[in-house]
Amino acid sequence: MHFLYNLTIRIAQFLLKIIALFSPKMKLFVDGRKDVFKILEQKIAAQDQTIWFHAASLGEYEQGLPVIEKIKNNYPDHKIIITFFSPSGYEVRKNNTVADVTLYLPLDTPKYAKRFLELVHPDLVFFIKYEFWINYLYQLRKQNIPTYLISGIFREKQLFFKWYGEFYRKALDTFTHFFVQNKDSKRLITQLGMTNVTVSGDTRFDRVVAILEKDNHLDFIAKFKGDSVTIVVGSSWPKDEILLIDFINNCALKNVKFIIAPHNIKKEQIQQLKKSIANKVVLFSEKEDKDLSQYDVFIIDTVGILTKIYSYADIAYVGGGFGNPGVHNILEPATFGVPIVIGPNYSHFAEATALVALGGCTSVSNYEELELAINDLLDSKKARDEKGIICNNFVQSNKGATSCIISKIISI
Repeated sequence: MHFLYNLTIRIAQFLLKIIALFSPKMKLFVDGRKDVFKILEQKIAAQDQTIWFHAASLGEYEQGLPVIEKIKNNYPDHKIIITFFSPSGYEVRKNNTVADVTLYLPLDTPKYAKRFLELVHPDLVFFIKYEFWINYLYQLRKQNIPTYLISGIFREKQLFFKWYGEFYRKALDTFTHFFVQNKDSKRLITQLGMTNVTVSGDTRFDRVVAILEKDNHLDFIAKFKGDSVTIVVGSSWPKDEILLIDFINNCALKNVKFIIAPHNIKKEQIQQLKKSIANKVVLFSEKEDKDLSQYDVFIIDTVGILTKIYSYADIAYVGGGFGNPGVHNILEPATFGVPIVIGPNYSHFAEATALVALGGCTSVSNYEELELAINDLLDSKKARDEKGIICNNFVQSNKGATSCIISKIISI
């Protein structure tokens, strides 16, 4: 089985090089890994003490950030190494200030895994949420390096729980401790004989609670908003935008403004989105020397500021819910006490499922439902406030995972 796994990785490596010739994202994926070992040789000395965190993409990085920051404080003499699998994580957070070295994780071959760990020689290792790379885990176990899973999620459909999943189950023996998000995950993994499991909760709650303590002011958003009721559309995909554009173009209410932060900010797609809106539209990239108060729709064709923009929202629509795997992060608007509207695909996300059940978040499946949900919120400040309170209370009541993880690690 190990032979087949390694063969699959090798075939994928070959195919990715071909795909990279036609895909800018895959080109970043391939080219970004070319100089990883050279960078490690330059930035990590043999005598350095290091701690390694791995995040699949941007969401996992944000999820793990509270733990990364606490570990950095508790181990000030260690260098922090952060790796990403996906360009959508690395390209956005490659210049973060919490890590001493940030780079792509080399593909999971025996040679790369061994070389990577020789150069990084970590004292502690953390995998965030998931991504169980067999050769890296094998080397970590072989070298007896303490390895932790934080904010882990396990589901019955995963290979670990299939009759043919023995090869993958053995990889779990590497982990010193599993910090999982919920009781179902603990139940599943204890069925495999694991007793080193703690239900710590989801560190994303700590991440978004910390946002409230930061300066979230954006002067240009404040000028655009004025005293208008503002609907912020975050991480929207084309399927979301088809419905939302119709709503915006048909919206008869005065003193309502829209901020749209699309998931994809390719120039041609941004221009197409702009042309499809009948109201006065301004882009972030063209905002200079504009009187933003005179526009009805503000399209954010940049990354990294959506979280702050949510602080100006009276209503939030979070995209992704009309596609797979589903809705994007709803906790950021929730922490600001903003009522939320999402698409129908959210069942894989515990926080979305919970907030829909509580009433702070409304799921819609078509234009008619979208129109009704948003108009109900626009018509009633009381409804906005009540749903917003539900969202904020939900976030506040679920914080504390980071403290649980840190205290346990220190005691192990």
